[in-house]
Amino acid sequence: MTNATEPQESLQSQSQPQYSLWQLVLYFLKLGAWGFGGPIALIGYMKRDLVDERNWISESDYKEGLSLAQLAPGPLAEQLAIYMGYVHYGIWGATLTGLVFPLPAFLMVLALGWAYTVYGGLPWMQAVFYTVGATVIGIIANSSYKLTVKTIGKEWLFWGIYIISAAVTAITESEKILLILGAGILVWFVKAPPQDWGTGKRLSGFVIPTLLTTLTTAPAATSVTLWNIFTFFGQAGAFVFGSGLAIVPFLYGGLVNDLQWLNSQEFLDAVAVAMITPGPIVITVGFIGFLVAGLSGAVVATLATFLPCYLFTIIPAPYFKKHGKQPAVAAFVEGVTVAAIGAITGAVIVLGRRSLVDIPTIAIAVITLILLLTFKKKLPEPLIVIVSAVIGLVIYPLTHSA
Repeated sequence: MTNATEPQESLQSQSQPQYSLWQLVLYFLKLGAWGFGGPIALIGYMKRDLVDERNWISESDYKEGLSLAQLAPGPLAEQLAIYMGYVHYGIWGATLTGLVFPLPAFLMVLALGWAYTVYGGLPWMQAVFYTVGATVIGIIANSSYKLTVKTIGKEWLFWGIYIISAAVTAITESEKILLILGAGILVWFVKAPPQDWGTGKRLSGFVIPTLLTTLTTAPAATSVTLWNIFTFFGQAGAFVFGSGLAIVPFLYGGLVNDLQWLNSQEFLDAVAVAMITPGPIVITVGFIGFLVAGLSGAVVATLATFLPCYLFTIIPAPYFKKHGKQPAVAAFVEGVTVAAIGAITGAVIVLGRRSLVDIPTIAIAVITLILLLTFKKKLPEPLIVIVSAVIGLVIYPLTHSA
């Protein structure tokens, strides 16, 4: 009985929380319904609301949760939400916040998946995704640029990892998980050399085996079953480091090239759906699961994707306070992050080759990128996608007339 309560007690503050569990659950339900702007915006909302304004979460607990979310694989905002629930309410808090935060976006992508399946062949929907697909390329390119500038800096080792990862992704049209893990190990050895093996052993005894046990081969069978969906999306959820966009190259390589569950246009449409809904970008897996196997496919794909991030948060949480700041851990995180950003850049090239098929789509992608670079945070991405959809309704009949 004592062991079962130790993780929760280790995270609790000395004073009782100033909020109930249901207040916290309601907050994350609302945030999941209106929280646009991607992972950086979402974690910013949490700090503003929970730390600065309501004083529900301490500054130190927030920073520790953010550090763990950056270290472990999984969508950044979802992991931080789980940790915020764990701080004062343990497993129950983590479970409920982890469930309700992506729920509004999941219901939205279900509705969009149904409409896409039923009306996808209609000219108006083809027109919408004709331009929205190009806009998504511009959005991902901008995110890749910002992540590159912020993370890589002037370190030659990081640039080498970044270029190799981007090139391999662009050439093979898939994300190589072993390459990303190898990058983490390489930076660990370079930045935390043999004299720090005392801390290195803690890393090798905790983080790396945990990651490698999740590495399984994607199902080779062509028949779509819920088990195939679960195993594939479980892998995807286990190797999304940092930004939710890191899942894009992994999903593309598996869904389009290997399993052939979707074609390139359907995959790009799925990414576009994630851009126009609130909450975690990774919720695109719900839309994809619906296209592959209906409602049950959407549920299984979503649960499989979010389960690893849930486990990677609640299991190491009580130990992260002691070991999270060790040089070996920080170096490993830097390496996998740089390689993941390189994979995102490579995915821009792969997707661009298939969606930028004529002058209008190329122009839309370039204009989107210029607007985002010019106005930065002042121009919401969902607004750009909506405007792009309207433009598609106007120009698609002109460019595809018989």
